[in-house]
Amino acid sequence: MADLDALRLRFARTLEAARAPGGGPDPAPYADNLLVRWQEPQRRYHTVAHLAAVLDHVDVLEKYAADPDVVRLAAWFHDAVYLPERSENEERSARLAERALPEAGVSQEKTAEVARLVRLTFTHDPADDDRDGQVLCDADLAILAAPPSAYAVYTAEVREEYHFVQNDAFREGRSAVLCQLLALPRLFRTPYGQEHWESTARYNLASELEMLSP
Repeated sequence: MADLDALRLRFARTLEAARAPGGGPDPAPYADNLLVRWQEPQRRYHTVAHLAAVLDHVDVLEKYAADPDVVRLAAWFHDAVYLPERSENEERSARLAERALPEAGVSQEKTAEVARLVRLTFTHDPADDDRDGQVLCDADLAILAAPPSAYAVYTAEVREEYHFVQNDAFREGRSAVLCQLLALPRLFRTPYGQEHWESTARYNLASELEMLSP
């Protein structure tokens, strides 16, 4: 279980670093609202543990980002709205950021960038010159390069989130996602991701795809 107090502190530090001079309201209520969302009962993989992992990976990749604190805020919001049966989670999460961040003291420019980054996690396809997008997408996809045992836990948790989908339909849908990922020329866009995660992620994806095959 992720350390909620540590996450609250991380959010406060990020918000204070990102917002306009002169500060703003107490970060705690904003952190608490987000953490409540990340602990909703329908979540199995997209939990506070995933949030903490993405933030940790952003820390690893921060030297590649143009504005690491904006990327961290985007990580906080990127799955803040999550219902497995809905397709507009990224859009609704982005709109949440657009409502909350100006009130919390973040400039309109940085708020817009956070929202853009959140929407980007729908495709995970940042442009070649989109440094912040590359860092967020790589951090979000880093689970694909987990050791086999951790990857197996991830796939089981994803299946649990889609418990309402029948097995045949899930296998077909999941296989299509895996094929789409494997067809990409690169899963990861940062130099670190390409060097340290790419080959392991492709092995994991190919192994899962083989297991799903009839």
